[in-house]
Amino acid sequence: MSATFRELLSATKKEIREVSTEDVKRLLDARSPVKLIDVREGDEYAGGRLPGAVHIPRGYLELRIEDKASRDEELVLYCAGGTRSALAARTLQHMGYTRVASLAGGFNRWSDAHYPVEKPVVLTPAQKERYRRHLILPEVGEEGQAKLLASRVLLLGAGGLGSPAALYLAAAGVGTLGIVDADVVDLSNLQRQVLHTQERAGQPKVQSARAALEALNPDVKVIPFQERLTSDNVLRILEGFDLVLDGGDNFPTRYLLNDACLIQGKPNLHGSIFRFEGQVTTFVPGQGPCYRCLYPAPPPPELAPSCAEAGVLGVLPGIIGLFQANEALKLLLGVGEPLVGRLLTFDALGTRFQELKLRKDPKCPVCAPGARVELIDYEQFCASSA
Repeated sequence: MSATFRELLSATKKEIREVSTEDVKRLLDARSPVKLIDVREGDEYAGGRLPGAVHIPRGYLELRIEDKASRDEELVLYCAGGTRSALAARTLQHMGYTRVASLAGGFNRWSDAHYPVEKPVVLTPAQKERYRRHLILPEVGEEGQAKLLASRVLLLGAGGLGSPAALYLAAAGVGTLGIVDADVVDLSNLQRQVLHTQERAGQPKVQSARAALEALNPDVKVIPFQERLTSDNVLRILEGFDLVLDGGDNFPTRYLLNDACLIQGKPNLHGSIFRFEGQVTTFVPGQGPCYRCLYPAPPPPELAPSCAEAGVLGVLPGIIGLFQANEALKLLLGVGEPLVGRLLTFDALGTRFQELKLRKDPKCPVCAPGARVELIDYEQFCASSA
């Protein structure tokens, strides 16, 4: 004779381990390494979750759990009342998860005890459709997309590097993009600066960029800074952003941005281009070298002419700018391996990449232990080093 549901549930609860709301509260208060898995449906999850819980609806548990938790992690599953999570815990035990438990009484009992509840960011139906290709990636999902929508990225320059990076960060749903650029759109920009159009020639680049990005994705807020980066305004401009994408085209600005990022502890995603060659790397304070470790002093001007002087292949900044955007998305999502301590170079004529190791300079004047960073405008430094 087949078992009834009650008999099945009773047998299941004898096989698994249940924990009380008091037990889980103590674990969270003690910051113990426990991972909470919410197996409720999306509409239930939208109403509130236990602090830090990961959402995997019961119907997707077997499919997604391996991307969210290892078999030796301490897991506590919960649903509304403890039934679905009990059945889910037994399933995970059969899959080899040895430290899994179900929350007795589930979310309802937790809420009735007036324990802390978080309100998760829940995507609208339109956002779920727009970002569908992201949502099916286990490394992104709704949680990751919500992170991107809450993220703030500052782009230095709306030119060759900033244009492709800004377009793809906006398309990916990065919620706030700041853009620093004091120039206006010129006809000669359009060979590579794909944010702008001939109709917007003569407009400030930040206004042109804002029009393009908001037309591409209304989820994105664009904050324009129509000013040149200086020691007087750099900390104000960087404040509140998660990371900075360096699309600058001169050494004084790059050194200044490097120093400001060190002061504020912000990742600095560096890219540069020259004729048919480009390079990209990621500077994360405390995790690797900085720009001054890579370039202790600027090269002579004759060895580093601008794009206006030396020219540049139109697609090259697109390639390098997209690598910078890729670095930004990895850091914001907390996935993958960023280019910290690695310099990626690209030869467009030979279609060849090369990766070079970068080491932190123990005598770096701005990032060595005990170094004091003082913001200066580097025009004189770069001129005296030429």
